[in-house]
Amino acid sequence: MTIIDEILESNYFTDNPPVLLDIGASTAIHPKWQPLARHSICIAFDADDREIGYAATASKGYKKLHLFNSLVSDGAAAEADFFLTRFPLCSSLLEPDQQSLAQYNFGDLFELDKVVRLKTVQLREALKAAGVAKVDWFKTDSQGTDLRLFNSLGNDLIRQTLVAEFEPGIVDAYRGEDKLHDLMRFMDSQPFWMNDMHIKGTQRISQEALRRCFQDHTGQLREGMSLKTSPCWSEVSYFNSFGPEADWLNQRDYLLGWIFALIEGQYGFGLDIALQGGKRFGTAVFEQLAECSVELLTRDSSR
Repeated sequence: MTIIDEILESNYFTDNPPVLLDIGASTAIHPKWQPLARHSICIAFDADDREIGYAATASKGYKKLHLFNSLVSDGAAAEADFFLTRFPLCSSLLEPDQQSLAQYNFGDLFELDKVVRLKTVQLREALKAAGVAKVDWFKTDSQGTDLRLFNSLGNDLIRQTLVAEFEPGIVDAYRGEDKLHDLMRFMDSQPFWMNDMHIKGTQRISQEALRRCFQDHTGQLREGMSLKTSPCWSEVSYFNSFGPEADWLNQRDYLLGWIFALIEGQYGFGLDIALQGGKRFGTAVFEQLAECSVELLTRDSSR
């Protein structure tokens, strides 16, 4: 039995298992969650049923899996327009900004296939339907609406969230989208710190140039061509700060926060959580977690 299993099989999680929420779970539910899947409730959303076929087999790994084949919205409308693009993973509640996208190598992926009217669900409604009261790990790739969806949880649930992952845009891919700078400004006002960031991108070359000058390569850049990749979007994650003022976090949250730090490779932060948990709750389990953190921090990385 791993230390993760040992913690999650304790009484703290018997009636209150980890809640993992994945918006835009098109190709697979978050692989980082596999170590705790069988102990956890997973809530996953994807409105584009062209990419939801994996769900039947993926559900077997979780204690309970709730799949919503609907749009996630921060508004009250029961339905909304959904812009289906040529590449399904680019589909969005927001209209693609074709003028801006035409300047980039990946612009053709956002070509509009059709606009459909789909049902919507608000996050708090979905949580209620799933029988849960909070989210422990929030992950979204909503193609332009990440911040507004996280904000729709409300301040009480936001500050109880232990990990939050987003994939905001840098360039203008969708009309009216939530950008990376909007997200960073908002998260600076919340009890979170940035855990990780990966800048992603493509080449700045117009669709017109590709069509006119690379006809021999079917309008695409061939492998090995010398062309710089420019930043277009980001994968960014945040940890709850577990600050001394966070009296809304209980012993369960500290135990789960330590597990999340372990999964993310944040062994130093995990040690901080264990030491703070020991001071606050006085239970022996945090001494064990602190020892484990120290061992992880001092192990020979060459092995």
